[in-house]
Amino acid sequence: MHGATPLQIKEREMITRNPATPSPWQKMLGIELSPVSHGERLLSALGGFVGLLAVYFASQMPGSPSSPPLLIFSIAASAVLVFAVPHGALSQPWPVVGGHLVSALIGVACARYLPNEALAAATAVGLSIAAMHYLRCIHPPAGATALTAVLGGEPLRALGFGFVMAPVLRDVLVILAVAIAFNAILPWRRYPAFLARRAAVPEPAPASHQTISHEDFIFALSQMDSFIDVSEEDMLRIYDIATGPHRKEKVRAN
Repeated sequence: MHGATPLQIKEREMITRNPATPSPWQKMLGIELSPVSHGERLLSALGGFVGLLAVYFASQMPGSPSSPPLLIFSIAASAVLVFAVPHGALSQPWPVVGGHLVSALIGVACARYLPNEALAAATAVGLSIAAMHYLRCIHPPAGATALTAVLGGEPLRALGFGFVMAPVLRDVLVILAVAIAFNAILPWRRYPAFLARRAAVPEPAPASHQTISHEDFIFALSQMDSFIDVSEEDMLRIYDIATGPHRKEKVRAN
């Protein structure tokens, strides 16, 4: 343990916990028995509390347009991702910023140019999903932002495309700033995930297993033909931990 980074210590603690094997019904419902500590869960809750408090106070600043409740719901959903899943692919800065902004633009356009409200709402969400796919910024809460632009009421419609800058961009930047600052003091929770990967000290690959190349990884993902909410680097780290020296430590501990 001497000389190990905080991130490596955290990884060693995680692999010593043995989650129960999920039952068939848990697998069917998609219930993940993830070995996440109580401390991590409490940190996620605290981060969400601080983040939403900051968004609320930002919305009360002089000159700021008031945020309708549905938009607060949208940013709250983003807070769940950036604080509870800080290393997830859907939680990174580009998906958060790009997802909300493109969805807001599409939502305002649909609200303006499609006379039927139901059609405008459905079109806004559908087009936002397609746009996020092509722009590589899939962020589920952004779908609610598109819906808000259509169903948010007359005060929001009066903002027009100004809705994209405030409150959307304003709230997104606030939640991102809090996420970066909040996770900066925790090496294993650095946000964005790029900072955590830079903080990790790479270990030499043991001779007992072969490392996966970037080309092999991309080929495997292409065969699945589905968006996977785990970064390439985190998947490779999982593979290295499972097959590398950490596994030997776990065997000796048992």
